[in-house]
Amino acid sequence: EILDKAFKRASKVDIHCFTRIDTVREINIAKLRSSSDTIVSTMGKYVRAFPSIGKLSFFYSELIDVTIGTDKLKKSLGAMDWCRGNVARVAKAGIRAIGTARTIDQIDTIRRSTYGRMSSFVKQVDKELKFLAKARNTVRKFPTVDPNTPTVVIAGAPNVGKSQLVGLISTAKPRVAVYPFTTQEISVGIFEKKYMKYQVIDTPGLLDRPFDERNPMELRAVLALKHLADAVVFVVDPSETCGYTMEQQMHLLEDIKTEFASVPLIEVENKVDLVKSDTARTKISASTGKGVAPLVNRIVALLKAQEPI
Repeated sequence: EILDKAFKRASKVDIHCFTRIDTVREINIAKLRSSSDTIVSTMGKYVRAFPSIGKLSFFYSELIDVTIGTDKLKKSLGAMDWCRGNVARVAKAGIRAIGTARTIDQIDTIRRSTYGRMSSFVKQVDKELKFLAKARNTVRKFPTVDPNTPTVVIAGAPNVGKSQLVGLISTAKPRVAVYPFTTQEISVGIFEKKYMKYQVIDTPGLLDRPFDERNPMELRAVLALKHLADAVVFVVDPSETCGYTMEQQMHLLEDIKTEFASVPLIEVENKVDLVKSDTARTKISASTGKGVAPLVNRIVALLKAQEPI
C-alpha cells in the first residue's frame, strides 16, 4: 500500500526542459524524490502515532505492555526508522547517479534499480507495518485518562450503585471506553470544585470481587489502577439488595484495603433510603442524591491534602 501510493504519486511528475535527456533526467530525479518522500513521511506517521514510551505514565505503560507488548512495539518502531533511513539514503544515491548519467537508458536503469532497492526495504518491514497498524487501532480505543489529574477510583461489589454514583458526581456524562485488561468497560467522569478538575473512575468487573478470583491480566489491571488512584471510595450496600451479603462485601473491602494500602480510602454506605445503620461510614443515596454533595466535599478535601506544598 505504501509502495503503491509512493510510485503512483511519482508517476504523475511532469517536467519539461530544453533537451530530451535533461527532461528525462529531471523527471526521474523528481520521481525518486517524490517516492522517497512519500515512504519516509508515511512511515514517520506510524512512528508519531505512538507516544514516547519512556515518557508514558505507569498506567498507559501497562496498557501498552499488556495489549500490544512494549518490546515488540519498540522493535517495530525501530524497524520504521531503519527503513526510512535506508530509503532516504538509496534515493539520494540514485538522484546523484542520475545527475551524472550520460544516456536516457542509464537514467531509466538507475531509476528502476533505485525503485527496486526502496521496495526491498519496505517489504522487509511489512510484518512490522501490519503490527503497527493494528497497534495504532488498539491505542485509539484506550480510555482517555489524565494521569496528572487528581483521581478517585470507585470500588465495591456489583450492583451497589457505583456507576450511579459516578454519574451523580460527574459534571458531564462519564465517558465509557473499553478497558483492555478486562471484557468490561471503564467509566471516566470529571467534576470540578473551586476551579480545580478531578477525575472519578468506575471499573466494572475489576474491583468488585475477591482478588483470589482474578487472573494475572486482571491483577496487572489492579496494579495500573493503583498507580493512577489518589483516593478510593468503597461503596457498601447494607440493604444487601445488590445480591451480596455484608460479610462478602466486607471481605472485598479488606482485599481493597490490602491491595491499595498506600491509597486513602473512604467507606460509603449507599441505599440509606432502604436501610438505616449506625456505622461511622458516610451515608448516601445514589438514587435520590442524598448525601452526595458532602461526599464530594470529603473527596476533594482528601485529594487536596495529598497535593505537594
